[in-house]
Amino acid sequence: MSNRSTLLEHALALFAERGYDAVGVKEICEAASVTKPTLYHYFGSKRGLLLTLVRERYAPLRDELRAAARYDGDLPGTLARVVRAWFAFAERDPRMARLVLSLWFASPASEAVQVTGPCAAEQVRMLEGMFAAAAQNHGNMRGRQRAYALSLLGAIHSYAGLALNGGGTLDDSVARQVVHQFSHGIYS
Repeated sequence: MSNRSTLLEHALALFAERGYDAVGVKEICEAASVTKPTLYHYFGSKRGLLLTLVRERYAPLRDELRAAARYDGDLPGTLARVVRAWFAFAERDPRMARLVLSLWFASPASEAVQVTGPCAAEQVRMLEGMFAAAAQNHGNMRGRQRAYALSLLGAIHSYAGLALNGGGTLDDSVARQVVHQFSHGIYS
C-alpha cells in the first residue's frame, strides 16, 4: 500500500472509532508509520485528509443514492432502492458509514461538519426531489418533501447505526421493514 492509501485507511479507522475531533495528526502519522510532512504532502492538513476520504469513499454512496432516488412511478420500489443503497454502503464500507453517521448531528461549526455537511445536504436534496416527483401521483405529499426526506434518512440511519454496532442486520427483509414502517406514516 502507498503512504497515501495507508494514511487514508488509518485515519478512517481512527475517525470511525473515536471521532474526527478526538484524533490528532501525530496519532494518524504514528498509526500509518509515516511522518507529519508525508501527511501534509498528500493532504495539506487533517481537514484535507477528511476531504479526500469524503471525496473518495462517499462518492459511491452519492452515486448509488442518486440512481436509486429516481422516481419511476413506483414509490415503494423507489424507497426500497434508496434504503438498499444506504444499507449496501454501510455493509461495504462500515467505517466510512460510521463516520458519516457520527457527524450527522455534530455541531455545524465543527471542522468535520464543514467538510461533510454538503454531503448530508445533498442526500436530503436528492430525497426531496424524489418525494417532489412522487407528489404528482400522491397529492397528500405536496409540501412535505423535506420532512419526508429527513424522516426516511432518520430511519435509514437508525437501522444502519444499530447494525454497525452489532444490533441487527441490513438485509432485504430489514429494508422492506423500513419501507413498510415509513410508508404507513406518509400515506396517512
